[in-house]
Amino acid sequence: MELFDAHCDTLSRCLAVGEGLWENTGHLDLRRTAGFFPYAQIFAIFADEDEVGEAGLRRSFRAQADFFRREMEKHRDKIVLCRSGEEITAAHRSGRAAALLSVEGGELLDCDPAKLEEAWRIGVRAVNLTWNHANALSGSHCDRPEQGLTRRGSAFVRRMEELGMLVDVSHLSDPGFWDVVEQTAGPILASHSNARAVFFHTRNLTDRQITAIIDRKGVIGLNLFPDFLGEGADLDTVIAHLEHMLALGGAETVALGGDWDGVDRLPRGVRDIRDAEELRERLLQRNYAESLVRDLFYSNMMRIVSEKCST
Repeated sequence: MELFDAHCDTLSRCLAVGEGLWENTGHLDLRRTAGFFPYAQIFAIFADEDEVGEAGLRRSFRAQADFFRREMEKHRDKIVLCRSGEEITAAHRSGRAAALLSVEGGELLDCDPAKLEEAWRIGVRAVNLTWNHANALSGSHCDRPEQGLTRRGSAFVRRMEELGMLVDVSHLSDPGFWDVVEQTAGPILASHSNARAVFFHTRNLTDRQITAIIDRKGVIGLNLFPDFLGEGADLDTVIAHLEHMLALGGAETVALGGDWDGVDRLPRGVRDIRDAEELRERLLQRNYAESLVRDLFYSNMMRIVSEKCST
């Protein structure tokens, strides 16, 4: 089975509990994902300022970047850092999985375009402008939700566009989302977000936002956190969010962004990333075309990375 997943927090979790990428007690490790091929995964660098303090954000960034580099070297026969679609294709041709880096929260980069360039040089190709906290770039969905992009946020987004990076709007305030739409020209990523019309939560996207991402040929990764899916969440609930987006025209837009290792629980019937296979089987049982399923699980993410990300 092919899989290109848009978001996991496995790096921060592994460091917190002293585990590695080959085998761990979380939602995702290389032993379990060996069942997918071709397989690509975006690994987020993440830290909560409430837990580590402002000074700890940069330390967390460096620690996770270093951990990622060491793990890639240790398991270089199985997985390789990729910065573009071409590099992903080359990794798969060599029989290896592809790993990409993102940053979840511009505060990890001090909201500074110079540090953004440093992140780009080490391989980061996507950045969530905010996590749950508002920062110098924008308000978030739950902290200063009325605040859109600041002047610094606009400059940061422009630099991301110039570098060939994906602007990730998951967690962003609604005004910030529309500022990104207005101030960018390329495809937009919402790496781990669901549909607000199916279940109301400020972390989910409105129909207007989903349509805007579709119109920009962007990608939305379905988030598997039950709090964003709805009451009694299970795989059928995930499919309900998927089918709502498809009804809006999202066949070339929807992907998987499981939020693996970033949540404390998953929908009923989902143990870990291996159950992406069960989701796929449910869709095929509902007579989804094989070509559509391949787009949802792999090709849509591959397209946006190929179009946007540069080396």
